[in-house]
Amino acid sequence: MKVTFLGTGTSHGIPVIGCHCPVCESKDVKDKRYRSSIALEKNGKRLVIDTGYEFRLQMLRAKFDTLDGVLYTHSHADHLSGIDDLRVFAYNNNFPIYGNASTINFIKSHYSYAFQGPQFPGIPHFEAHTLQPYKSVDISGFKVLPVAVEHGRMTKMEILGYRIDDNFAYVTDVSNMPETTYDALNGVETLVIGALRKKPHGAHFSFSDAYNAAKRIGAKNIYFTHINHETSYSEINSLYSDAKSAYDMLELEV
Repeated sequence: MKVTFLGTGTSHGIPVIGCHCPVCESKDVKDKRYRSSIALEKNGKRLVIDTGYEFRLQMLRAKFDTLDGVLYTHSHADHLSGIDDLRVFAYNNNFPIYGNASTINFIKSHYSYAFQGPQFPGIPHFEAHTLQPYKSVDISGFKVLPVAVEHGRMTKMEILGYRIDDNFAYVTDVSNMPETTYDALNGVETLVIGALRKKPHGAHFSFSDAYNAAKRIGAKNIYFTHINHETSYSEINSLYSDAKSAYDMLELEV
């Protein structure tokens, strides 16, 4: 399976508008981050996890012209707001999207036009599928196991991470991981995990939080994503010998 990082930044993106910090003004292309999203490819099929603000630009940059479905982690704008650009895949058919009940309900409420049948040319038509945590499903030939994580500590939001084909997992926007999720991810070889910054944060793992979770899971290959502008790509890579910062357009074979 091929994994392409379409974006690796947090909700502001990097550079941040109006910011002149060293990371935002960095000349290193690996410090330029669209909002977090990945693409999965296998046997001629392609899935994307999340469609943030730059979804259209991400697809153009990656030169992708086909898509077989989207998995959603949750309904926050930086993970969802590019959804209307799925219209190019969903003119004449019901394009499949997947998420937990709260995410699917949010999409149906805020993008109701995409579920009301033929109206006028140019709008997307979605077929929404509600996923249950820890219940494995086959999606376009990918074995998908949704897992529940918490996003936020004061106001907790249950969102989804995904274990794909046993050896790969993608977990972003996590501030707490239940025991059942540690068990469900145990032994995954390659883990992509959200790690916002060095300092603690109320809604996201720090680098040390993410690293400790990854080691507990037993991942051999650890990649941080959903990163803000406080730490450069090169500095992140100096933190641990066995964990790396992902960057936009990084490709992995897993």
